[in-house]
Amino acid sequence: MAPSANEINALLGKGSEFEGKLTFEGTVRIDGRFVGEIVSEDTLIVGEGAEVEAEIKVNRVVIYGNVKGNVIAPASVNLHAPARLLGSIATRSLTIAEGVIFEGSCHMTEPPVAQARQARPAAEAARD
Repeated sequence: MAPSANEINALLGKGSEFEGKLTFEGTVRIDGRFVGEIVSEDTLIVGEGAEVEAEIKVNRVVIYGNVKGNVIAPASVNLHAPARLLGSIATRSLTIAEGVIFEGSCHMTEPPVAQARQARPAAEAARD
């Protein structure tokens, strides 16, 4: 679910281009062209028509535009049509809507609570 416009901390609008490393807090939306690296513990929104060629390491990402590069987003990755993602994904939660193009690989990680639940029965079995 995309935040409302008043929750967005920064915007790279249509017709804008930026190259480099982007770090931020809160929610950032890219509607223009970005090349480089994006790092945050918060939310990135790639708007429809955006062109992003980057290594992305954020907590959660919502993509409507074109992304070329690897995405690491521990909380979630949401791909909405007409998104196109070429690269690998590492996340706990992945949503791909109809009409999205995803070419790459995906590694789903489990939340720490699920990992702890699985480890407990194994530890109990080892004691028997």
